[in-house]
Amino acid sequence: MIAAAIAIASCGSAQEPAQTPADGLISRLSALVDDGKIMYGHQDDLMYGHSWKLADDATEYVQSDVYAVCGKYPAVYGMDLGGIELDWPANLDKNIFDQMRASAVAHHERGGIVTFSWHPRNPLTGGDAWDVTSDQVVASILPGGEKHEYFMGWLENAADFLESIKTADGETVPVIWRPWHEHTGSWFWWGQKLCTTEQYKALWQMTYDYMVGERALDNLVWAYSPGAGELTSVEVFGERYPGDEIIDMVGFDCYCGTDYERYSNSMKNALDITKAFAEEHGKLMAITETGHEGLKNPKWWTEVLYPVMKDYPVSYVLTWRNACDDNMQHHFYAPFPGQESAEDFKAFAGLEDIVML
Repeated sequence: MIAAAIAIASCGSAQEPAQTPADGLISRLSALVDDGKIMYGHQDDLMYGHSWKLADDATEYVQSDVYAVCGKYPAVYGMDLGGIELDWPANLDKNIFDQMRASAVAHHERGGIVTFSWHPRNPLTGGDAWDVTSDQVVASILPGGEKHEYFMGWLENAADFLESIKTADGETVPVIWRPWHEHTGSWFWWGQKLCTTEQYKALWQMTYDYMVGERALDNLVWAYSPGAGELTSVEVFGERYPGDEIIDMVGFDCYCGTDYERYSNSMKNALDITKAFAEEHGKLMAITETGHEGLKNPKWWTEVLYPVMKDYPVSYVLTWRNACDDNMQHHFYAPFPGQESAEDFKAFAGLEDIVML
């Protein structure tokens, strides 16, 4: 999209082309990076927290574990479209889609940025996104495949939702759109061992051609994000890259265990590779998913995460969700009041180069 905008502007037209919502978001992120700022993000932040869940009839989106700890909202708000493909009323994490849409608008109007990933179910087997029992799924949904028309209906549902995120006065909300992520691993049906390089690129091209070419969605900033564990070189990072004409932002997903040195080394490796690739291709970069499950280190924010990323041109860093299920009380990636890293998070959120709302 960046390249397309530049090409239009340089054609000698007397009138500058109108800036799309996506262009505006790219410009905003670029300005923050130029200013040395990193936006902090949290997945599902307004939908639920460690000990609460949004009521089914809620119409206000003000509760947040992050806000309860530091008095500020995360600048970036992540959600997932898994389930939209089958017309479910709520996504795979039981978030009601109507509330997801409304909360995205509320976050945008608060001054924040919204990003969506997608964990669609397996269109060939009927299983979930993690069903890797067949290596023919991507082949089956590409043009000519037995599930192509069926899957195009899934893309239509996703596009309908992304297009519908509008303010009350009709303003379209820009969205960082991050499908087909962590493809360098093989735990999703679109992963490394489940399709060829050509098939994976064709999946991206098909998605883009439909959403931008056919549906003319102009509010999507397209993000490409492999998993950090498999990144050994810039060449590996770009092996399945679908092309500069599609992608606006590159990033990676990297999670922390209890070996903090190993995490820091993995992050530095991924950041070095992503930075080199981003600079070569003229793209924004981000840490699209990270976190330390259970936040067992009370100084994780200022002594583990921040030191390894602070010197890179990272547009945002997003930590994963705080599950509210009774059987998943250990599954949280942002602090809540009383959690042992809460005070350190307040210090992190107060740093001059970390952007909150």
